[in-house]
Amino acid sequence: MSTLTRRPRRPVVARTLVYASLVIASLVVLTPLVVVFLTSLKTPREVADGRRALSLPHDWLNLRNYATAFADGHLLTALGNTAFILAFSITGTVLIGSMTAYAVDRFDFRGKKLVMGLFLVATLVPGVTTQVATFQVVNSFGLFDTRWAPILLYMGTDILSIYIFLQFIRGIPRSLDEAARMDGANALTIYWKIIFPLLKPAVATVVIVKGITVYNDFYIPFLYMPSEGLGTMSTALFRFKGPFGAHWEDISAGTVLVILPTLAVFLFLQRYIYNGFARGATK
Repeated sequence: MSTLTRRPRRPVVARTLVYASLVIASLVVLTPLVVVFLTSLKTPREVADGRRALSLPHDWLNLRNYATAFADGHLLTALGNTAFILAFSITGTVLIGSMTAYAVDRFDFRGKKLVMGLFLVATLVPGVTTQVATFQVVNSFGLFDTRWAPILLYMGTDILSIYIFLQFIRGIPRSLDEAARMDGANALTIYWKIIFPLLKPAVATVVIVKGITVYNDFYIPFLYMPSEGLGTMSTALFRFKGPFGAHWEDISAGTVLVILPTLAVFLFLQRYIYNGFARGATK
């Protein structure tokens, strides 16, 4: 009987170390979230007792902290402001990013390499170092303390979005462009009727990545929208320290309410993120 060559199995020790590292990493990430969730269900007396952070609450249906955080923390207003900013920022990012990638890939022009080099240089410059000039520009437009200030800044497409669109556009045959030109289509028609519809996986990836980034951003909304009525989810949570002070049960409930939307979106759409990056990398 001929002996079949089998692929050697991984050593048991190596496999054990891999799983152990994954378990440890999961515990490091999940433990703070579990502590916050348990604290959000406790009463002020339970929190003040100073018991262990991982101790279980007496009443698992204690939702008073969530009601307090939602009403007194103005989270509904913050959610509306965040949704408004997200809608315009993501739409602008998708349009500007895909158009930029289309122009860079499909057209030859002077300074093409220079443009891409400047994009890379811009990503290497820390944003904090340019905030004085950026603030003066935004203020000169009369956009300070309005929702349009962060929208304008977020719509300045990041290089990651451009590269995601570039990887997908390079996988679209140029013969489609040539056939459309023979039918009399101009560059804008080719982009809108042919290129953009084929970028759905890339659009999904950019929408998720950019959306989570904008949702979690604290610095720009805090700097450019100081009014309490213009608070976003991140700045509304920060303002909890004022009225609630050391009421950690209310602060924890607010934290859970802020985390839930992004967690739900990520769990529901995570396969689009991974598929988008994987498909873009193999094109």
